[in-house]
Amino acid sequence: MAPLDNTSGVWKSGRGKGRKTPKGRQLDDQAHSDILDLLGDRPRNRDLLIEFLHLVHDQFGHISAAHIRALSEEMRVGQAEIYEVASFYAHFDVVKEGETPPPALTIRVCDSLSCELAGAEQLKQALEDGMDPTQVRVLRAPCMGRCDTAPVLEIGHNHIDHASVAKVEAAIAAEDTHAHLPQYEDYRAYAIAGGYEVLKDLRANGDWEAVQDKVLSAGLRGLGGAGFPSGKKWGFVRMNEGPRYLAVNGDEGEPGTFKDRYYLERTPHVFLEGMLIAAWAVEAEKAFIYMRDEYPAVLEILRREIAALEAAGIVEEGYIDLRRGAGAYICGEESAMIESIEGKRGEPRHRPPFVAQVGVFGQPTLVHNVETLYWVTKINREGPECLNAVEKNGRKGLRSYSVSGRVKNPGVHLLPAGSTILDVIEAAGGMLDGHAFKAYQPGGPSSGLLPAHMDDIPLDFDTLQPHGSFIGSAAVVVLSDQDSARDAALNMLRFFEDESCGQCTPCRVGCEKAVNLMQAEKWDQDLLEELSAAMIDTSICGLGQAAPNPIRLTIKHFPEEV
Repeated sequence: MAPLDNTSGVWKSGRGKGRKTPKGRQLDDQAHSDILDLLGDRPRNRDLLIEFLHLVHDQFGHISAAHIRALSEEMRVGQAEIYEVASFYAHFDVVKEGETPPPALTIRVCDSLSCELAGAEQLKQALEDGMDPTQVRVLRAPCMGRCDTAPVLEIGHNHIDHASVAKVEAAIAAEDTHAHLPQYEDYRAYAIAGGYEVLKDLRANGDWEAVQDKVLSAGLRGLGGAGFPSGKKWGFVRMNEGPRYLAVNGDEGEPGTFKDRYYLERTPHVFLEGMLIAAWAVEAEKAFIYMRDEYPAVLEILRREIAALEAAGIVEEGYIDLRRGAGAYICGEESAMIESIEGKRGEPRHRPPFVAQVGVFGQPTLVHNVETLYWVTKINREGPECLNAVEKNGRKGLRSYSVSGRVKNPGVHLLPAGSTILDVIEAAGGMLDGHAFKAYQPGGPSSGLLPAHMDDIPLDFDTLQPHGSFIGSAAVVVLSDQDSARDAALNMLRFFEDESCGQCTPCRVGCEKAVNLMQAEKWDQDLLEELSAAMIDTSICGLGQAAPNPIRLTIKHFPEEV
């Protein structure tokens, strides 16, 4: 073996031009100090990324590159991954190096169908013309769940109902940019009236299968839109080995829907007790509540009342984990919501496996809508009769219809599930003076538009499918002879274009293509039908599959307009 070459030579000493810092963006001391102050002693868990991004955004009004770098340092998560998550959600303003941060004040003007009918476009234009763009930013925003008080806007976190330029100017002058809490039944009042007695009794002596049978006999179905029999889910989750979780889908983003907000702002503990009954039934180790960011008052109510439950010993500290959405309609899809709870982009998962088997953190998860859990409490307190004893037009049960548009008394109207659109309009005070009933959206944009002459169909599960529509979350918007069905359909498709998560090409490109085609003076109906068929057949989730409904139903029922 040859001896080592020990001859002298020229060697680099490590001094001189060598790197003194790691590659990439350097850690800024001030930004790191900011992040340490904001995070405090919170655990640096990966699933808390979105919560931490909210902390940064609330404090600074945007998320800078320096803060992303500092957050990356603390969480041991790549900067690209943090940027990827932050840029997915509409309520996070990510500011790159050299970019100017947004103004301190942002006004979001709702542009969904009910608000558009009430003059939101003109309001937004007037605000843009009258505000200093260096001080105030005016943006269009999707449905804020306040369709009964259209037009609506949000200034900071303060929602202004029946909005006007004068109201906005007054709010700015008063620096009134925070959420206003409505009067509601708190824990003490609820407990005095017998609240949580059912839960305590079930925990002590209950049989979960008997409770499941009671819920099934009441006829309760999922009220987020899918309509799956609620009790059946419990058995599906229980058959899988734990740990198990419960996740509440409070991302009520379907334009025209506001029933969940209505109940949470009045009787939050009816929902919370129902959630804890369902969690008991499936032996959930933790309950997550995913609540949309557009409901700041609800988020504050839930923070306070969860703390009251912990103080009263109803739940252990940390058992209920309240998570705040960030402006993504797609997170109303249950698997996308679970991705978001895990601190990721809210992109739907391929199924199977279903979330009852592989949900939050890969564990069996029971997912329910807010109103569904509200009825779980009612059924266990009042008996299944509170739903199954009500019958109309051959349908059993009650529905919470969110009603808006050209009616005198928009709001949440609790009616028999067999009610027709004429019953709903009558409950809402009838049509506005000078307006004649022309068309209606029975269950949000996903359900499309039906003409006034189709007024004898019970607005319930399974009754609208033969007509190419469905009830969904019962978001009813009423149009009059002064409205254009074509314009309403375009409004719906623009919403889907904005809210497509972009994961699958048929939905991402299809929605954009549909909007372009629908803006033409005369619709290319053959091409739109071909596009609709492709989206329905090949989109991953319900957004892309339902987005063509407004197109197809407008062509079918309002051919003279297209």
